[in-house]
Amino acid sequence: MSYDFDTVIDRHGTNSLKWDFAVERKKPEGLLSMWVADMDFQALPEALEDMAKVISHGIFGYTEVKQDYYDVVKRWFDARFGFSFERQDVVKTPGVVFALALSVRAFTKAGDSVLIQTPVYYPFYEVIRDNGRKIVTSPLVYSNGVYTINFADFEQKIVDNNVKLFILCSPHNPVGRVWTYDELSRISEICKAHGVTVVSDEIHCDFVWGENRHTCFALLDKDAIVATAPSKTFNLAGLQVSNIIVKNPERRLKIKAEIDKTGYSQVGTLGLVACQSAYAKGEAWLDELKAYIEGNISFIKDFRAKNLPKITLVEPQGTYLLWLDFSAYGLSQSELDTRVISGANLWLDSGTMFGVEGTNFQRVNIACPRSVLADALNRLAHEFADNKKI
Repeated sequence: MSYDFDTVIDRHGTNSLKWDFAVERKKPEGLLSMWVADMDFQALPEALEDMAKVISHGIFGYTEVKQDYYDVVKRWFDARFGFSFERQDVVKTPGVVFALALSVRAFTKAGDSVLIQTPVYYPFYEVIRDNGRKIVTSPLVYSNGVYTINFADFEQKIVDNNVKLFILCSPHNPVGRVWTYDELSRISEICKAHGVTVVSDEIHCDFVWGENRHTCFALLDKDAIVATAPSKTFNLAGLQVSNIIVKNPERRLKIKAEIDKTGYSQVGTLGLVACQSAYAKGEAWLDELKAYIEGNISFIKDFRAKNLPKITLVEPQGTYLLWLDFSAYGLSQSELDTRVISGANLWLDSGTMFGVEGTNFQRVNIACPRSVLADALNRLAHEFADNKKI
């Protein structure tokens, strides 16, 4: 392996949301942080070098990008997913959540219904509620450790609530599902039949495991809005750059109009440089990173089987965020959270952050050195499995 993912890098004292804000988030100091979805690995060296060149130049004026930026983004998605688009289809925003909020405002009006599939990434709730729209949920079906879509409920919720917009999470965070082509086709058919605009959050698309394959939703619905970013793939979240693909000209104009209303214009200089560098030079780094994370998945599966058999690990098809089911312990969510925090000294994401359907669950971020993962698992074992160790 030519890239180092084993070295533990101390992130304390860097204003890291993940590591430096326990007290502000009403948590005790000293917890091992395995929550928010950024990685504890340095970004690829090639992107760091390209950013260093810009920093050494020393001028940080307003920045735009030339055709070569669009070319590398287009090549990445075409080569990996067979998803092609043109320069004019790309709308740059500071983040995917920002784009979701724009979409809510662009394609619905106050009081309209917006559908989500729960449990789901909690900002989905926020961008709907905070913009004065109605949240409509179609819960995923959880059975025998597997999540599926209840298509009858999905369509009925659309009809009963006159849903105008559906926000798809693909791959799904937190349950780790990579939706099949057939599942996405059925979603597309239902939404088209009822005039529902689809916005697909595909920020985790580069993390798909085993025989699973990610399908860009716009391959099924050319009018869909597809939200992408290099932030999860290359650990660039703090640089705030996303590429939102909107092929439909009318819808693209509506989104741009919402951007104009915010007063926002150019994306940050370093974000643009890092994005272009990552997509142009990051393939080998990402391949090695994915192999390492797959090793972490195997590690946690083996450890769980030996030491924590009462915890069900929902089979991860995508993302580096694992969904753990603690329901066999018979604890309330409050009791479970207390034991994870005060007993295991871990900071995970409580399942109910993602909706009531997340009761009895915890989400854990495994994009970290294996020694850190081993420490976290030992803490869980000490708290939940009679002090068993590796």
